[in-house]
Parts: sequence; C-alpha cells; structure tokens
Amino acid sequence: MTGLSSTMKNNDASLDNNESEPSPMAQPPGRVTATFLGHVRRKKILLLGGIALAIGLAIVAITQGAYDITLDHLLQVLSGAAAGPADIVVWKIRLPRIVAALVAGWGLSLAGLTIQSLLKNPLGSPMTLGISHGAAFGASVAIVLLGSGLVWVTVCAFAGAMGSTMVIMLLACVRRLSADAIILAGVALTSLFMAGTVLVQYLSSDTQLAMVVFWTFGDVTRASWREIGVLSLVVVGVTLFLMLRRWDLNAMAAGEETASGLGVRVARLRLVGMLAAAMMAAVVTAFHGVIGFVGLIAPHIARRLVGADHGLVIPFSSVIGALLLLAADTLGRAMIGSGALPVGIITSFMGAPMFLYLLIRGRR
Repeated sequence: MTGLSSTMKNNDASLDNNESEPSPMAQPPGRVTATFLGHVRRKKILLLGGIALAIGLAIVAITQGAYDITLDHLLQVLSGAAAGPADIVVWKIRLPRIVAALVAGWGLSLAGLTIQSLLKNPLGSPMTLGISHGAAFGASVAIVLLGSGLVWVTVCAFAGAMGSTMVIMLLACVRRLSADAIILAGVALTSLFMAGTVLVQYLSSDTQLAMVVFWTFGDVTRASWREIGVLSLVVVGVTLFLMLRRWDLNAMAAGEETASGLGVRVARLRLVGMLAAAMMAAVVTAFHGVIGFVGLIAPHIARRLVGADHGLVIPFSSVIGALLLLAADTLGRAMIGSGALPVGIITSFMGAPMFLYLLIRGRR
C-alpha cells in the first residue's frame, strides 16, 4: 500500500508539472509565434554583432603595416582632409586589400553553402568540385604556353573554372548523376586538373614556374578597385538570387521528393544554383588565386550558430566567410610584417584543424 500511495503521489506530481509547463506543441498559436519571433530577433542581433566585428577588424587591419597610421590619420584620410603618403597607403594599398578580402570571403562562403545545400553533401565546396583547380590549370596554360599578361591569365583562369563546372553539369544532366556522384566527378576532375597543372609546370622555365606557383597561392593584394567592383556585382547578384530562393533551398533540405511535392523544380534549381555558385567561385579564383577551406568551413560554422534555415544561414555564412578571410589576411600581415605571406597559406593552416574540430564535434 505504501508503494502504491507513493506511485500515485508521483503521478499526481507529474500531472501538476505538466499542467504548469505545457509542451511546445500544446502552446497556443500566439505563444509559438512570439517564441519564433524572439528566436529570429536574437539571431538578427547576433548577425549585427558579426557585422560590427568585421568593421572593427577592418579598422585594425588598416592601421597594421610598415607605414604607421593612427586612427586620427585614418579619419583625416577618409574625410579627404589629408594628403601625401598616408592617403596613398590607405586608398591604393590597404583599403583595396581589405575590401577584396571581405568580398572574396563572402563569395567563397556562399558558393560553398550553395553547393552543399543543392547536393546535400557537407563536403561540397569550390575546391572539391574542381572549380579552383580548373582555374589554376587555365592560369598555368596562359602563363607558360601562351605567355599572356595578367588580363589574359585572369580570363583563362575564369575559363578553366567555368569549364570544370560545365563538364560536371553536363555529366549530371546527360547521365543523370546523383548528388554523391557529382561530388565524386568533381574529385576526379580535381585530380585531372592537378595533373595537367603539374605537366605545364614541368614544361615551364624557372621564371614561368615561379609565376605559376605565385598565382596558385591565394592572395588578395592583386585586386584593383575595378576588379573589386566586378566581383562585388557578381557576389551581390548571386546573394539576392539565393535569398529569393531561400524557401526552395529549405524544401530541398527535406529531400528532392518533398521539394517536388511542394512545387519546387528541383532539376532547374540545381542547375541554375550550381552555375551561379560556380560563376561566383570562378570570378573570386580568377582574381585572387586558389583560396582553400573558406567555402567549406564558413557554411558549417553558420549552421552551428543559426541552424539550417537559409533565411538566416545565407547572411551568416556571408559574414563569417568575410571575417575568416580578413582575419587570415591580417594575421599573415602581422606575422611577417611585409604583407608578402599569401592569404591562401593562412586559410589552409586555419581551415584543416577547424574542419577536423567540427567533424569531432559533429560525431558527439
């Protein structure tokens, strides 16, 4: 009797607790809406914090370097009240480099996010699909076999990146490859382009070999304001496209059959989205060389912060990608002082352990 009485008391206590704390499913619709809006509000505040952090890091990056620039100097230069060496250093050297890092990181991150979302594969990125190595092969051919200048090197790099994309999309359309098979095709193309690049390097002279190797190091110092303008137009355009298609991308996350049932044209969305992501990655790589791991890591960090809703993860990936690349470039400048350490080396050192850490956290 004592045990039965104790059980009844526990059941009564359980019922009392359930009455005082209703489950989320039992909450009235107004309360659910308020909870969701509060969640979105907190994420927007976090996003604004990330943007403020990027602006703060950009200000710190401007003041770093061999030529000493204080905050007073910087304000005078930006307002047009100062001239001389400080004006040249800010507008001609440091500010283009910082803006290029922000825009390139933004573009690479969104390219990786788009590929991962459309193929439903966490390893999707411009590097794993062979886009970056296609650009490196195109640049190598332009430098060694054609003897071209910087403009044609950029054009050939863009052609190599888009050529890699077109081969993959052609295989996907003609042979109707699955998402996993598309990734494997990208790995095969990466190996093929790497072999082609090594062959071209074998045929080159010492000077040409040095030019090819330097180009393959991702670097944001080579961009001019005109190239930054072109890159910004492409990145902003693709970002707007992704934001307009964010609900379709959310539906794709639930599976192709579910998305088709909701009215999403899966094949068309995948084709257009992949081309948009490839074009963005191709422009970044053609202007700045091969920059690894940003397109792979930044979307994963964004998803861990805000979840899988593309209405939130698209802007978060943009900010995190921009922050990662600017931080890597600033770190490279601070390490050796002369600013000659390419940012692609820093991102590779930062990206590999960070990706392993995310994998280990994911296993838990």
